[in-house]
Amino acid sequence: MILHLIGFVSLADIGDSLRESFFMFWETLWALILGFGLSGAVQAFVSKDEMQRALGDHRPAAVARASGFGMVSSSCSYAASAMAKSLFQKGADFVSAMVFMFASTNLVVELGVVLVVLMGWQFAAAEFVGGSIMIVLLALTAGFVVRGDVVGRARKRLQEGDLGGHDHQAMVGVSDERQKELERTPWGDKLTSKAAWADAAGYTMADINMVRKELVIGYVVAGFFAVLVPTHVWNDVFLTGHGFWTSLENVLVGPFIAFISFVCSIGNVPMAAALWHGGISFGGVVSFVFADLIALPLVLIYRKYYGTRLTIRLFVWFYALMSAAGLIVEGLFSWTGLVPSTRPQTIAATHFAWNYTTFLNVVFLGVFGVLYWLHRNRKRLGGGAGYAVDPVCGMQVRTSNAPARVRHHDDVEYFCSDHCRERFEADPSRFAAPRIKE
Repeated sequence: MILHLIGFVSLADIGDSLRESFFMFWETLWALILGFGLSGAVQAFVSKDEMQRALGDHRPAAVARASGFGMVSSSCSYAASAMAKSLFQKGADFVSAMVFMFASTNLVVELGVVLVVLMGWQFAAAEFVGGSIMIVLLALTAGFVVRGDVVGRARKRLQEGDLGGHDHQAMVGVSDERQKELERTPWGDKLTSKAAWADAAGYTMADINMVRKELVIGYVVAGFFAVLVPTHVWNDVFLTGHGFWTSLENVLVGPFIAFISFVCSIGNVPMAAALWHGGISFGGVVSFVFADLIALPLVLIYRKYYGTRLTIRLFVWFYALMSAAGLIVEGLFSWTGLVPSTRPQTIAATHFAWNYTTFLNVVFLGVFGVLYWLHRNRKRLGGGAGYAVDPVCGMQVRTSNAPARVRHHDDVEYFCSDHCRERFEADPSRFAAPRIKE
């Protein structure tokens, strides 16, 4: 069907699409390294001891605290959903846990930086303004959506059941004990400690591990969208020239594309750039970026965490919030004249040039090399205690609460899920070589 719409696809078209994908990635490479590096440092150094007690209700103060905690957390949609689940499971208010999740994916530095580089400062501003609007709407409408015993049953489900699958809350850079030690250490000592920076690098690498597939998919799909999909196809999908009804249709279609595209976290930014290039409205782009939390894989995770009944409510609720926030943002930015008046003919220049992008990429590739070195040498530098690497999928796993483990010869192997443990047990010789010895 898609091939029928876009016509015959030649090898040259595929090559052009992959070229577009690569140069979109090249355009944003330095921003990705900067964002993930800052996120790792914040996660390692900023205290979270009071988070659970601070989110005991969803009054304005608790909502503000949840937003703040989310802003300094990982931008990975999977990690955000797992952290929100963990907070709720341990006693935090459900609405405040959802606010935390929304802030983690919409109010973080790395997302804003990538939006500025790839799409322009107006989209970064719209993301932060719209993210704040969406959080306010979430708090105001929560009483109509999560009333009754549906939340109580979901909490009981989490506290009593083994949910299986990848637990991204276990896949973090350092152990609970090491995290508490970092948070107790004075700032002056932390900022001059090689061990502390090695642990911050561990968070950075863990975040990259968690979203690497989403990033690859996002850039590749965006490249194919930009090159292969003709303008008339986008015009068939997105209404144009009908005033308010165009805006309304576009903010409703944006989240649907996010739902079926499977792309979440920062990986949806290059796709948003392709949609903007193709003709979707400003508000439609914003609602699409917001909708990384209702991509189909995330919806299936909610069902595993909270059950089918609550997940259906969450999906409809989130969809409505994302569309409403996109519509409001488009209205505000149109009123203030901040909506870009032109669309780019190309998303990124498809050639190398010695410009600020190349210079920054060279510098930040050096920064990435240092972070990777710190990560690889964290034990020698005094960090890295309390976690192991899943020998099957390569995720970092806390040894204290690893979802699965098995003794192999004289070593204990730790896994992110029962699925990875079962794959290891079926063929230990395939995965045993890179295992981390305890």
